[in-house]
Amino acid sequence: MKITSVDIIKLNALPSAGQTPVIVRINTDEGIYGYGEAGVSIMNYSLGCIELLRSFSRFLIGKNPLSNDVIYTELVNTFWAKGNGGVIMAAISAIDTALWDIKGKFFNVPLYELLGGKYRDKLWSYASQLQNGWKYEDFLGSPGDLQFLKDACKSAVDEGYTCVKIDFVAKDFEGRHISRDEGQNHLSVKTMREIEKKLEAVREVIGEDVELILENHCITGASTAIQFAKLAEPFHPMLLEEPANPLDELDYKRIREATSIPLATGERSYTRRGFLHLLKNGYLDVAQPDLGNCGGITEGRKISDLAETFGAQIQTHTCNTPISVAAALHLEAAIPNFIIHEHHTNNTLKRCTELCVYDYQPVDGYFSVPDLPGIGNELSEKALAEATIETVK
Repeated sequence: MKITSVDIIKLNALPSAGQTPVIVRINTDEGIYGYGEAGVSIMNYSLGCIELLRSFSRFLIGKNPLSNDVIYTELVNTFWAKGNGGVIMAAISAIDTALWDIKGKFFNVPLYELLGGKYRDKLWSYASQLQNGWKYEDFLGSPGDLQFLKDACKSAVDEGYTCVKIDFVAKDFEGRHISRDEGQNHLSVKTMREIEKKLEAVREVIGEDVELILENHCITGASTAIQFAKLAEPFHPMLLEEPANPLDELDYKRIREATSIPLATGERSYTRRGFLHLLKNGYLDVAQPDLGNCGGITEGRKISDLAETFGAQIQTHTCNTPISVAAALHLEAAIPNFIIHEHHTNNTLKRCTELCVYDYQPVDGYFSVPDLPGIGNELSEKALAEATIETVK
């Protein structure tokens, strides 16, 4: 089997999500094709992947797609990829996932079988980014008021979720974003007071038995993350996510020493080398690789094995199209150290779910693992008809 062409597919933008999804479809001489997604679509950075995908696609023509590990190794050893980084690794990740999709279809098995089989049939999931509402269409323009947050939490818990994730720091009660200076240097008394009210309100709505993940989006640094963590500790959080830039190892050391809350990060880390410095020093409890930018399925598995070596768990970062959701479910089913799956509010909305043929959604907070060959999803006719498609032969 040989690769005959690669389709670079730019989907319609999702304006209220601030995303333009970029997908690759790798085609073969046996009629089997595979899909993969470049995962940096937030802020439309995926558009930067298109020229890289053109170049990499020319390299792919004539290759055997079943030699996916060989192809991946060659791509990550190209000149600029050796230093990794979001855009170049997102392009490589899209190709890698598409090759795994082909391989599953060729052998007529779900991806999890190629990864060694399922450890579990159901995947615990959490409702993600509830500061922006739950199933709220204009979530980037959502208000920051307390009642809006409480309503989102109630909706998620009523649907059966036993874990929610919220960014308590990003916006004030008027919906204004916190300044970089305050986020990195010192959280004001006013901000801390508002955060405390949010924490109290959320815990009141979700109850004592629902897990709570704190999402900081790297808005904070060591000092401010410690301020926030000490305030949040009495509310028994499950995780503190992205409390600082993942490159700032000493920040994580300071935060680890100052709080009992387990730490998580990973959506801005690329390849297993991007996680190694935090894992080996014991600063990370949960690694959160995004399969759309960490290096795809191939590297995602390596990161999972590395995390297990250092006693850490895996929760993939998943906020792109249903192509990425399907890929994440397969990997999480096939690793022993899975902890929970992120179900982003964007992945509940029609404008996102209608991009693909299959709409995988949790029931009572748990996902079933796709059983179709490959990753088990592909773009819908509607999405393809409205897309801009460039074919490299």
